[in-house]
Parts: sequence; C-alpha cells; structure tokens
Amino acid sequence: MAVTRFRRQAQEERADRAHLAGVASAEAAVVGATEQPSESKAAPGTAAFFDLDNTMMRGASIYWFARGLASRDYFTTRDLLKFAWQQLKFRLMSEDHIDIAAAKQSALAFVAGRPVSEIVELSEAIYDELMAERIWSGTRALASLHMRAGAQVWLVTAAPVELGNLIARRLGLTGALGTVAEIRDGRYTGRLVGDILHGQAKAEAIRALAEREGLDLSRCSAYSDSYNDLPMLTTVGHAVAVNPDSALRREARARGWEIQDFRTGRKAVKIALPCLVGAGLVTGAVAVGIAARRQAKSR
Repeated sequence: MAVTRFRRQAQEERADRAHLAGVASAEAAVVGATEQPSESKAAPGTAAFFDLDNTMMRGASIYWFARGLASRDYFTTRDLLKFAWQQLKFRLMSEDHIDIAAAKQSALAFVAGRPVSEIVELSEAIYDELMAERIWSGTRALASLHMRAGAQVWLVTAAPVELGNLIARRLGLTGALGTVAEIRDGRYTGRLVGDILHGQAKAEAIRALAEREGLDLSRCSAYSDSYNDLPMLTTVGHAVAVNPDSALRREARARGWEIQDFRTGRKAVKIALPCLVGAGLVTGAVAVGIAARRQAKSR
C-alpha cells in the first residue's frame, strides 16, 4: 500500500510539473511576423504542431547548440560527450523512467548565469553553422503546406524556447513552444519553470496555446518521430508519425495514423501532398491542394 501511495503521489507531482511547464510555454509563445497567403481564411482556428528533433531536423537541436557553444570554449569536449549521453538517455527512455533531475541539470548547465541576449545572439550563428543543413526538406514542405492553407504552424520542443523561436522564425513558422528557463535581471538563473517540455508537458502546452489562440484541436494536426510524444499526437484530431521510432511506428499502425519517412530520400512534395490531402485532413485540405497547384504553376 505504501509503495502504491508513493507512486500515485509521484505521478501527481509529475503531472503538476508538466502542467506548469505547459502553461509557462504557452504564455511565453510569441506569434511571429509570418506573411499569410490570400487563402489564409480557409482554415481559421486550425494549427499544425511539429516536434523538432528528428521530425523537423536531423538529430537533437540542443546537442548541436551545445556543440556550437563547445567550439567557442563554453565548456570542454568531455562535457559535450557527457551532455550527448544524457540527451540520448532522455530520448530513448520512456517518460516514467527518465531522471528528470539529471535531465534538468543537463539542459541548464550551459546557460546558467549567462545573459539571455548573449545566448540568443549565439543561437543565430550556431543555427547557420550546424542546424540549417539538417532541416528535413520533406517535413518543411508539410509545414509550408499548412501555412499556405492558413493554419498556424508551431514547433513543439524540449529545447529552450529561445532556440525554438529562432528556428521557427528562420523557417517562417508561426512560433515555438519550448522549455522555459527562469530569467532574472536578464540572465538565466539555472532553474526551469515547471519541467522540461517533454511528454505530457507538450500536450499541456498545446492545450493552453489552443485556449489562448482560439484553436479547435479536433481540427488541428501534430507530427512527431517519437513514442514519447504520444500525448501530443493524441491531443489533436490528425496525427502523423514522421521518421518514427519503432514504438511509434507500431502505435501509428495500430491507430491507423499516416506514417511518413523522409529518411528514404524520396522527393518532399511527392510525399507531403498525399500526406495532407490523402489522409483526409478535416479542414484546410482543399486549400492545401490549391496552394500546391499554384506553386506548381508558378515554376
């Protein structure tokens, strides 16, 4: 009985932290100055949510960011390898088995005490050096089709929200939901608001953002490669497994979800268009088709 009570208490505490992290992420989310096409009124109240690591880009964004900092002598190569190992465990383990305390420490180690302005400025250069070439063209094409249909498009990532915002802006997306680090007097304190935006916290962030932006989640879409993102994928009406791990692939097949794998090198648009239209997207599918045809005619 004592063990059961302890587990229940731990689950409740984890749920509370996930809720806090999600609400904080939604509150920190900023709508970017993206230009909507003339058909943007075709899908009011809809959005597409894209996981970042291994869904929108190859590899872990936070690792490449840390690598960029290491090249600037922010920490040693040994520290980078330790960080990479922690991130690998964070990705492969289920939410119930993740050492959140260790994950927090790993995520915050390189920003604690640093000015926010410094980290944001470095993010710009590191994105150009190490991340831009790792964006999956197929997933980016999917995001572009949603934008052309008039939907908001958000990255949803465990990476710091500042890094997520930068990548979203560079890709012309609406914005990003990411892990929120506490800031005081313009510097990172080394503490998080809630927990890392992972697992259930992503779903909490999406629900909080939907309430703020007036989104109908039953008409929204979500894309991810990881089984750990199942809470996010089941929060919306249309889920797609992109470059899925084996557990998510099995889950997607069982649920009848669309599966797309851009690791095969197939042409992006040849896959992206059937993924949206063929899957029967509740709202915006017609506008997506129109946008794609207009794009083809303009070439």
